[in-house]
Amino acid sequence: MLLQRIGNRGIRLGTLLDRAAARYPTNVLLLDHDLDIAPERGRSLTATDAADLVDDFGSRLWRAGTRPGDHVVIHKSNAFDITLLAIATVRIGAVPVLLSPHLDGETVAALLRRVDRPYLLTDEAKLTGSLPAEVFTLSRRVLLASGRHEHATALADLAGAPRVPALEMPPEQPTLVTHTSGTTGLPKLAVHTAFGLEARYRPQALAIALLRRREPVAFHVSFVHSRLFTALAIALLRGFPVAALVDADPERVAPFFARLRPAVLEAHPNTYMSWERLAADPRRPLSNVKFFSSTFDALHPRTVRALIGASHRRSAKFGQIYGQSEIGPCVARTYGRSRSPEADGRCVGIPFPGMTGVRVVSRDGRRPTAASPGHIEVSSDGRIRTYLGDPDRFAQQDSGGWWRMGDLGYRTRWGCLHVLDREVDEIPGFGSTLSVEDRLLGRLTELTELVILEAGEGRPVPVVCTRDDLPLDRVAWRRAVADLPWMAPPVQWRRADLPQTATTKVKRLELAHLIASGGHEDAARGAGA
Repeated sequence: MLLQRIGNRGIRLGTLLDRAAARYPTNVLLLDHDLDIAPERGRSLTATDAADLVDDFGSRLWRAGTRPGDHVVIHKSNAFDITLLAIATVRIGAVPVLLSPHLDGETVAALLRRVDRPYLLTDEAKLTGSLPAEVFTLSRRVLLASGRHEHATALADLAGAPRVPALEMPPEQPTLVTHTSGTTGLPKLAVHTAFGLEARYRPQALAIALLRRREPVAFHVSFVHSRLFTALAIALLRGFPVAALVDADPERVAPFFARLRPAVLEAHPNTYMSWERLAADPRRPLSNVKFFSSTFDALHPRTVRALIGASHRRSAKFGQIYGQSEIGPCVARTYGRSRSPEADGRCVGIPFPGMTGVRVVSRDGRRPTAASPGHIEVSSDGRIRTYLGDPDRFAQQDSGGWWRMGDLGYRTRWGCLHVLDREVDEIPGFGSTLSVEDRLLGRLTELTELVILEAGEGRPVPVVCTRDDLPLDRVAWRRAVADLPWMAPPVQWRRADLPQTATTKVKRLELAHLIASGGHEDAARGAGA
């Protein structure tokens, strides 16, 4: 492995808030919503408050029978207490398995089978709404974070449980399980160790290093994503005020940011796209941002330009990190006002020296190029240990310490990695769909989403969403695509109707199936197409 483990004790999630409170007891954690497990605490917690909540609910889980090494599947309504309950689970030596609140009930049931009779920590809304009755037979015991159910144990009834000291498990053992995006089928369960999370922590700490003062850090990141835990550790252990958002609606984000004035901002790429309109907001909600960060997918150049332009900081930067749930951050680059994201096409950067490695494996025996991209593979100590319940799938992607990312690309003579397409999304003879999408988004500012799909026989199909779901300007579209590869007429959808993952990625294969089967007609009519 590339990263030396000297001094790496693991990230120690279970005591994260204890250590943060010991260093900066009055540092604040701000929310845009109430916690389901403790609505009386309000939307502003000190590090001491948060540490006490974790201690309290860890002790309740212990009283419910949870013990070291047990798996606790957490699938509840969307709120930051998902993260707090996960930390509480680790604090008593158990392993949280985080499932997105957006997963449907049948998918949750399928993943419960992979975990093999875990504890299920959910809430009344999920049990009476989306979850099938079989979750009771698939689980050892069902616990409720909020609400009541005759066949489940409410954590509220375990209040006052004797406090249990924190248990620190060996750093090479599993400490957290998250699921993959599920863009190509049933999500896989990625098993993280404390060693692996610590390896991911180091390169990501660079964003905070750019700040000389302890200024607010804001996140709109899925509460079930491993990235949130390393991000919290970076900020809280250095005493930076943290804001965690559940709502990405620009109309509600704008006043929140106008009051908070965040200096570091992290969100999913599609969230950033929806926040482009904040650049023109008279309250200037992004004016104090010094560093924008995205660690999930390549960003469209239009989005980068708009957000950097909204900052009044002299040296505002946009950091793009290319990675994956299974491997963590592995390649990075930054943009500024003087460095256009269009200058290098689909370049996502270079590896972290001494921490990650990247290679591109040829598909035709020749050196990979833009015209003939190869398979992108990465090496890092941040790699997961296995897929829970599916070790054979893990072995298929592991190539002697190199992890196949499922993307196609090439490296320049200077070492810059260019990502052109997902392997499953490649359209033979079309070129890079991502590159064409970038160009169209730059030419048509009315677009808020664009994906180009191979949906059955014939030309590739562009699926578009527009600002406020207004009808697409077809004349402007024809001008914009005049010099691009031949495509079918665009199909317009409401953005809310697109099938998406927990990190707001469009599920391209599912969308392509809907388009090919004619399932897009109602969405197209509703969007004014």
